[in-house]
Amino acid sequence: MRAVHGDQVLAESDRALVLRETGCPARYYIPAEDVRLELLTPSDTHTYCPFKGTASYWSLPGAADLVWSYPDPKPDVAEIKDHLCFYEVELTAPLP
Repeated sequence: MRAVHGDQVLAESDRALVLRETGCPARYYIPAEDVRLELLTPSDTHTYCPFKGTASYWSLPGAADLVWSYPDPKPDVAEIKDHLCFYEVELTAPLP
């Protein structure tokens, strides 16, 4: 899995997790160690999901709150801890 914004590769991983929620598109959570965190700036934004918990966000210049994660997810989605998810990026899977 590769996450690209503009011409910047933000993440590359073969360990992405897929999370499916009713009424939402499938979301791909990529392990933090596979994300180029040096490109991201922590945001003051936090949101709450009754199913996943409280999310923290990161931004790129000109792209606020582009990336989020759940630092302390609820037990039913504990596997997304230390993983990040992306808005408005091109997600591609590697060719076989």
